[in-house]
Amino acid sequence: MSASIESRLQRLEDREEIKELVIMYGVIMDERDFDGIDRLFTINATLRSADGVFAAEGLENIRETYKGRFDVLGATNHFTHGSVVRFDQKDSNHAFGFVMGHAEVNRHGTAMLAALRYKDKYVRTTKGWQFADRIMSYMYYLPVTDYAEAFISDTPVRVYGEPAPGDWPDALRVDGDTSWIRDWIS
Repeated sequence: MSASIESRLQRLEDREEIKELVIMYGVIMDERDFDGIDRLFTINATLRSADGVFAAEGLENIRETYKGRFDVLGATNHFTHGSVVRFDQKDSNHAFGFVMGHAEVNRHGTAMLAALRYKDKYVRTTKGWQFADRIMSYMYYLPVTDYAEAFISDTPVRVYGEPAPGDWPDALRVDGDTSWIRDWIS
């Protein structure tokens, strides 16, 4: 038997609210809205980067992580290009998502670009949908002036000192595993 119209409508409303959460993440980051961070993340959320540069557990540590990032950034402009949301089949208050985007940033006075992917876990709370876990990764993070050369190199992440490989595409990495994609295809 198919789901009721009410449950299907609720699923659509939930999907839309999660997509808005993802968009507002960029706005809140760009505007340095620390109160907004409290709306985005649950009290016990985790925030990590695939490259291991940062890992924060709990809302206070997440706020401190962003404060540290904001201290070295000028203006930023985050874009969300698309997302896929899947719901936990056993618990309608949990979902997970995959988000693609990019950011334009002023880091230490240098104009930079970053290609971003996020793997998210969402939970419905009394505040609405929030991030329970967010892992960000980079294909590249580099000065605008290095884009053409770095994009075709094996080390397109050039933000933390020594150039480093990107976190993706997995298919081009020696240790790459693309099996995770199956979780996102309906």
